Amino acid sequence: MTGQNPVEIDTTRPHPARMYDWYLGGKDNYPVDEAMGRQMLALEPRVPVMARVNRAFMQRATRWLAGQGVRQFLDVGTGIPTEPNLHQIAQRIAPDARVVYCDNDPIVLAHAAALLRGTDEGVTDYLQADVRDPDTILEGARKVLDFDEPIALSLIALLHFVPDEDGAHELVTRLVDALPSGSHLVISHATADFTPEESEEASAKLKGAGVTLALRSREEFTRFFDGLDLVEPGVQVPHLWHPELGDPVPGQDDGVIPGYGAVARKP
Repeated sequence: MTGQNPVEIDTTRPHPARMYDWYLGGKDNYPVDEAMGRQMLALEPRVPVMARVNRAFMQRATRWLAGQGVRQFLDVGTGIPTEPNLHQIAQRIAPDARVVYCDNDPIVLAHAAALLRGTDEGVTDYLQADVRDPDTILEGARKVLDFDEPIALSLIALLHFVPDEDGAHELVTRLVDALPSGSHLVISHATADFTPEESEEASAKLKGAGVTLALRSREEFTRFFDGLDLVEPGVQVPHLWHPELGDPVPGQDDGVIPGYGAVARKP
């Protein structure tokens, strides 16, 4: 593993990755994460469905990319391992796929060994770094990935925790600019477009607990793909992006899932 810099896990405040784990029924979370998760459920009972839909989008996008011949993946904002992980999806189709995971949460580092059990033909690695430090991410990824060949950059359920004042769009541009032609960008993102009142209340509760939520509009989300060629069907609510590539998530048809997902190719 590259870029290791273990720090003490803060269990006094909720953390998005651990809350996400709780929504998915995982055990790598703390009472503070469950408490905030239950507050979110009171506002939007479909949050666990949204988490599973988001996970399913990642799996379908990875499956599609591997089917298109992509053999290198850079997953930033990996989160706590939940099978099947991205490398498992990719390496089932292409056993020689090379995958670099990246996250800044020490609890993800503690479970990184689970992310590194890949095929003998392929390569998996874990890099501890923050999306706000793209140069460190790129430096570490270059030790494993060939930046002369196409790379799929995944930012799954990450950017809605990076506000504009932290330069979210500029960070994505910095990462994409370093990728060669033929690479792809995969993003899923929560939005307030469909549930403005609930989203505003949820943002306020999370902010009070030290978690900033940047729920971008469709237009703001689409800006992340400026200069890239969107793959059909373009920007979609996550469960409608190539649904034929995976099994539906129970409950996903109960109204609109308030988020967007898209994949785009770098010319």
